[in-house]
Amino acid sequence: MNERPRSTSAVMKPALARVVLVEDDEELRSLLLADLVARGFQVVGLPSAERLYRHLAVQSCDVVVLDIGLPGEDGYSVTAHLRQLSTVGIILLTARGGPAEMRRGLKHGADLFLTKPVDYDALASSISNLHARLMRPAVADSAIEAKTPMTWSLTADGWTLRGPQGLQLQLLEAERAFLQPLFARAGQAVPREELIAALTNEPWDYDPHRLEVLLHRLRSRVRARFDCALPVRAIRGAGYLLASE
Repeated sequence: MNERPRSTSAVMKPALARVVLVEDDEELRSLLLADLVARGFQVVGLPSAERLYRHLAVQSCDVVVLDIGLPGEDGYSVTAHLRQLSTVGIILLTARGGPAEMRRGLKHGADLFLTKPVDYDALASSISNLHARLMRPAVADSAIEAKTPMTWSLTADGWTLRGPQGLQLQLLEAERAFLQPLFARAGQAVPREELIAALTNEPWDYDPHRLEVLLHRLRSRVRARFDCALPVRAIRGAGYLLASE
């Protein structure tokens, strides 16, 4: 009698994220820690930025869940510091969830922004989704984006972006400097350091997260003008890429 083939779908399960939870409120930290552990995450709970830095010096993780209102160094500063050193996922928690706080957190390099009181299901889903996104290889992302038809170009002087249906957009100086290296090497990831060097004569004083702000504003202008998205993507750990044919 032939045996039914075993399903392999349930054999290989994606690894759950290794999480560091930084929250100075001991009671809340304990509650969140217990819930995440019960869901299968590997979690370490810490009360301060100093303890976080000590932990990361000897142990890596996938996602940091970070309270903004920490004693000493606040969550915004910690986020900016982590983003300069690592591609770890960062989720900010705050009791003040207004647009200004959210923009500030994202500008400093956070991936997600959640407000208190914390929704346990939303936090767990956010960690899982962020971890899955970060686990995608940069090479695979580049290969996918490179399949996008190349319908964009710059004029010879670099000051005008041409897009679908023959429409054009006059670029600002920073946008021109940002796009020229990308168009010159379409389909390849251009290192962040190279793009910063094209934008300033003092790259050592340039906050890398200003690139993200620049690209966000450029995307908004492009969508308003062309009614479609500019095919420029951030490739985590590699830089930025302009999709080509």
